Amino acid sequence: MTKRFTLLLLALCATSASAQTITLAVDLTDAPRKILHATETLAVQPGPLTLVYPKWIPGEHMPSGPIDQQAGFLITTPSGTPVKWERDSINMFAYHLTVPAGTTQLNIKMDFLATAAAAGFSAGASTSANLALLSWNELVVSPEGVKPSSILVTPSLKVPAGWKFGTALEETSFPGAPVATFKPVGLNTLIDSPVLAGRWFREIPLATEITPKHFLDLAGDGPEDIALSQEHIDNFSKLIRETGALYKSRHYASYHFLVTLSDQVAHFGLEHHQSSDDRVPEKTFTDDGQFIAEGLLLPHEFTHSWNGKYRRPAGLNHDDYETPMKGDLLWVYEGLTEYLGDVLASRSGIWQPSVYIDRLATVAGYLNDLRPGRTWRDLQDTATGAQLLYAYGLNSPYDNWRRDTDYYDEGELLWLEVDLTIRAKSNGKKSLNDFAAAFEGLNGNTGPIVVPYTFEDIVTGLNAVVPNDWSAFLHQRLDSNALHAPELDGINALSGYKLTYTDKPAYWDQLLEGQNSVVNTLYSLGFQTNAVGTVSDVIVGSLADKAGLGPGMRIIAINGRGFQSALLRAAIKEASGTGPSIKLIVENTGYYKLIDLDYHAGEKYPTFQRIPNTPDRLNDITQPMTK
Repeated sequence: MTKRFTLLLLALCATSASAQTITLAVDLTDAPRKILHATETLAVQPGPLTLVYPKWIPGEHMPSGPIDQQAGFLITTPSGTPVKWERDSINMFAYHLTVPAGTTQLNIKMDFLATAAAAGFSAGASTSANLALLSWNELVVSPEGVKPSSILVTPSLKVPAGWKFGTALEETSFPGAPVATFKPVGLNTLIDSPVLAGRWFREIPLATEITPKHFLDLAGDGPEDIALSQEHIDNFSKLIRETGALYKSRHYASYHFLVTLSDQVAHFGLEHHQSSDDRVPEKTFTDDGQFIAEGLLLPHEFTHSWNGKYRRPAGLNHDDYETPMKGDLLWVYEGLTEYLGDVLASRSGIWQPSVYIDRLATVAGYLNDLRPGRTWRDLQDTATGAQLLYAYGLNSPYDNWRRDTDYYDEGELLWLEVDLTIRAKSNGKKSLNDFAAAFEGLNGNTGPIVVPYTFEDIVTGLNAVVPNDWSAFLHQRLDSNALHAPELDGINALSGYKLTYTDKPAYWDQLLEGQNSVVNTLYSLGFQTNAVGTVSDVIVGSLADKAGLGPGMRIIAINGRGFQSALLRAAIKEASGTGPSIKLIVENTGYYKLIDLDYHAGEKYPTFQRIPNTPDRLNDITQPMTK
């Protein structure tokens, strides 16, 4: 035996001895009753041990691990002897225990109660009578201080009889086996690979000429919910082709859109490297309006495979689930993704270009006029303080004054202005497409790896496309406390359009009002109500705010007549010019008062007006890159 071979053997033995292994078996047969079961087998050594439950879930930008829904957490030796654990008094996600002498394996049982209201992230309800979305982080613990990427997990899954499932994990059992088994993966890969299962399940291959392969996996509450048209299938196939043309790379072995079509679970999207968790209303693929309203979700989460999973801010790149994440670059992680995702929705035909422009006008209008919180909280702080903003709840009352996760929408405006600036400075020869191809396509095609970046990397990447003082450009917008969004100056000057206001809502505003059952008088009177007159928000500093109206109050009557949406609009129209002021009777927790709104400027809604004889750069941006 040579010295070199001896050293190699010793190294391999040391690696084997230090490697951490887990077997994790999850049972979804009780998912229709909103309870999930798991059995975990963990290799251990005798002595003190601390186990941790995942706390900081990638993509959720806050310590949202749903430990409050954990139950039945029991630890035993292979002989069945209970092992007592004690929760850490500071870190609620850590469990201290002592592994008995002679014990090299622990058996752990755990349930997850999927009983939360249909809201939130992974803590939200994720099951109904006929479907379930499994996030593995809900049902696993691991040794503290051991990197998830170094923990090899052998997962298996049992689903109710007759159910099928979709996942990016590689199945090793035969199709339809009573228990599905999967190829062992690192714990980080497992948590990044959710499973969508359901009685009414459909898997559709997309853009079949492209490798790696792409699949649209659907689960609905009924067979009618997964009966999408060939036109929509073609839209998603075109999305695959357009991403290839834009990013010039792919960073996954295969990709699965896991789309939950249900009104019984939370509606949101969560990105993963080789899949996306997209939960949308049940009629999304069968109702044209709903399809357009949700049209940005799949392109957004798909784009995250490049921007967020492959390229990731350094402050969000931790090989554990306990280290707090730093969100200072979320205006790139989410803002650039919002911009590119919306552009891709248009290029792939999910939206017509006019819909894209209408949505931009809505976003630009509210960030320009309905965000008085800009005067004290800059855009950068919405990213840095993201975990606080998520904790408040999104779209909550007075979020115009507090601001919520504006790094999504204002981030979109920022990157639109960057794109327009590049196009203008290069006379149309360059665009943000060039930045995306170089920055997101770094190293060409790869497997699911992470390449972190910093603010300086962004600046360097932009300068490689078009030289400019990009650092100052970005900071001027990120650090601004101006009342109006600073990006609008550049967009108005360079896009070929100008943000203005009309008395008729554009298509996107009409769509949102219909989908959300709200009456939007934010730009005129300064408040918004639901269909029965309950005020959902009031813009701080607006006419309604100064008159004493507040969120949660209910408008009982308008000019002496019982509240109706049509009457509110009629009153605004009647008050135009020299008409009478608008008189409201308002109820607030059992008390009533009169409110007089002295307003005479008619209804107002944002829109982008085309500027004649200027380059139509918004039209250029929406043009497909593939034939």
